[in-house]
Amino acid sequence: MTYKIPKEVLKVLERLEEIGAEAYLVGGCVRDLLRGEKPKDWDITTSAKPEEIQKGFENTFYENEFGTVGVVTGSDDPTFKVVEVTPYRFETKYSDKRHPDIIRFSGSLEDDLKRRDFTVNAMALRVSQMAFVYQEGGGESAEETGEIDEKYVEIVDLWAGREDLKRKIIRTVGDPKDRFGEDALRMIRAVRFSAELDFEMNKETEEAIEKDGHFLKMLSKERVRDELTKIIMSPNPRKGFYLLHDVGLLQYILPEIEEGIEVTQNKEHVFNVWEHNLRSLGHAAEKGYPLDIRMAALLHDVGKPRTKKGEGVDSTFYNHEVVGAQITAKILSRFCFPKKFTEKVILLVRWHLFFSDTDIITLSAVRRMIRNVGPENIWDLMKVRFCDRVGMGRPKEEPYRLRKYEAMVEEALRDPVSVGQLEIKGDEIMKITGVGPSPKVGFILHALLEEVLDDPSLNKKDYLEKRVKELAKLSDEEVEKIGRAGKQKKEEIEEKEVGEIRKKFGVK
Repeated sequence: MTYKIPKEVLKVLERLEEIGAEAYLVGGCVRDLLRGEKPKDWDITTSAKPEEIQKGFENTFYENEFGTVGVVTGSDDPTFKVVEVTPYRFETKYSDKRHPDIIRFSGSLEDDLKRRDFTVNAMALRVSQMAFVYQEGGGESAEETGEIDEKYVEIVDLWAGREDLKRKIIRTVGDPKDRFGEDALRMIRAVRFSAELDFEMNKETEEAIEKDGHFLKMLSKERVRDELTKIIMSPNPRKGFYLLHDVGLLQYILPEIEEGIEVTQNKEHVFNVWEHNLRSLGHAAEKGYPLDIRMAALLHDVGKPRTKKGEGVDSTFYNHEVVGAQITAKILSRFCFPKKFTEKVILLVRWHLFFSDTDIITLSAVRRMIRNVGPENIWDLMKVRFCDRVGMGRPKEEPYRLRKYEAMVEEALRDPVSVGQLEIKGDEIMKITGVGPSPKVGFILHALLEEVLDDPSLNKKDYLEKRVKELAKLSDEEVEKIGRAGKQKKEEIEEKEVGEIRKKFGVK
């Protein structure tokens, strides 16, 4: 086995060894390397103290109380542009369930590893100095290849993390009550890693979360938001939300979602509101959609429990999209999501329930919908609508009616080939020519349009004003002939463009 480690990271490890310190990769990057996955970040732990670390490198910054020094590698890749290097340390007593009361640097790697959350994140990897000199078969150094043969690697695994990786288990380092008592956020992280890695929690870890979940109330909403976001952006967010509910954490995070658990729906739906929302989110994850669409898919029907009238197949949820938008606004505000993000998700939730029967709906109705959400958001709204449809238990293939609606959206978004595009208006023509409202003004506009269709660069006010004066000298019949040619050309272009759009979506 070989380990792929960026050259920039290897240089940091080598430099720490050169100044006489121990240096290990630690945490998630080791876990991912052992899984054969590309790490998202690279963390190093070392026996060196912060001031020793800074002396060993030209470009560093140290602006925290945890001893972590950021080493700037000079790489353009954001994954390892900055490598965080932290001294071995141990922590004591967490009065607020968030931060250690005391942090002390240690000379022991074991002290550093035993403070970590889960066994799969509590392994360290050290690269032998021999790897920096040469590698067998070619004589290139590790820094030149970035490939490290396992013979030059030492894995420190004090809590059977590799075995838990193999068994796909999330288990705390030591007593879960102690770990969660130190930092209550670890309870959500246990769920998040289960969703991200498709692992299961061991019984003791799960039972401790069920018992101490109320400690989440002591955490800042921003910290909870960051973990919630990672769950939503994981490959399997449905699993994450099932787990959050099963271990009793969701009631402290998103109780509004749990309101839908017992809420059955009408004959259009196979699932209750809870299951429908999670399946909609699951489809958004399958499609690789960004956070705003996933969040809207999760929350699009959050207003249904509070608007339900009646029972069984004839139950109704009038105005649930309006109430849902209001609830969404409160949720996203509670977690301090950015304003622009919040506004967009609210918009998608508010307008997700649009009429899409293409046998009845008109192009003007589609244009109104585009005005409601903005041209920049209309395709994302369509994605939310399809997630909604799949969440109802419908096939994942787009039906003809939805494809037809998409074609109508593209038609409505198409830059209109019309006199409205001209840099001169009818009232300006009347002012220039002294002609009152009459067909001739329209024919002049279409005559100008014919020229602009041939050469868009002519669509400038000074040129068009000049041409208006010239056209005004012609007889009404001559202007009408030129204008009719322009109008016919416009209609031919429109027909061709609409035909291409409908062909693209496979509709008529």
